[in-house]
Amino acid sequence: FAVPSLEALLAAGHEAAAVFTQPDRPRGRGLATVPSPVKVCALKHGLPLCQPETFKGGGPAETLRALAPDAIAVVAYGRILPRAVLDIPPLGCVNVHGSLLPKYRGAAPIQRAVMNGERETGVTTMHIAPALDTGDMIYRDIIPIAPEDTSGTVHDKLMRIGAALLVKTLADLAAGTAPRVPQEDGLATFAPMLTREEAYIDWTQPAQAVHARIRGLSPWPVAQTGPQDSPIKIFAARLTDRVANNPPGHVLGVAPPGVEVVCGDGRTLLLTEVQGKGGRRMPADAYARGHVWPDRL
Repeated sequence: FAVPSLEALLAAGHEAAAVFTQPDRPRGRGLATVPSPVKVCALKHGLPLCQPETFKGGGPAETLRALAPDAIAVVAYGRILPRAVLDIPPLGCVNVHGSLLPKYRGAAPIQRAVMNGERETGVTTMHIAPALDTGDMIYRDIIPIAPEDTSGTVHDKLMRIGAALLVKTLADLAAGTAPRVPQEDGLATFAPMLTREEAYIDWTQPAQAVHARIRGLSPWPVAQTGPQDSPIKIFAARLTDRVANNPPGHVLGVAPPGVEVVCGDGRTLLLTEVQGKGGRRMPADAYARGHVWPDRL
């Protein structure tokens, strides 16, 4: 999410005094230690790089202070910055957040918006405050959430919009023309980090809600169904116009392009792309031809 913002700032002619990103982490099945995409981008451009584990102890904050930045731009950093950092730049610390604040403060705003069936979302630039995502807003940009959007597709739209909005925000901060709009805390909602435990589908929910949940959980942690010792991951599904009298979770049938399942309101959902345990992603009907699909999920 952050790389387009860094690229946009450099393209706009800003001087990056340094790039701060988290330390290299183990990732993937092999748990190999790999750099963040932001680090890769910074090295490509030959930018000074810092990777503190934390800002506690004062060392990283003093490094920042010595750089004397006019502003600090924070995008998907994953850490709350202490007051010692927030007070350094004269133009302030600004954040690009993937929601229309004050809605969806927190770590998973894009996923939660899609999972909750929102019709629109967007990006907000704001002044960073010590509390989570509570700072005064500067600019917002709104986009619709299409019926087949996933959190992955919305993420990719917002990261480009956010990059452009950050460039405008910094230009107007420097010119002294950027607005400062307090958030209405009474309208705030929260978007906590996703967990694997949330991935299991509750088929007693209405079809619209199940569909939104599948879309919001893609590409991670991916919706799941079936027995917990051998789950089936659901990457994609489509709403149908059919209404059935069968109980929730009943598998009506298997035919191209998918597997039809009854939801809590009687409406059916067509699962179109799945993955079995230890297998690969494939069309749901192709998976069903090679595996025993349960009568009830």
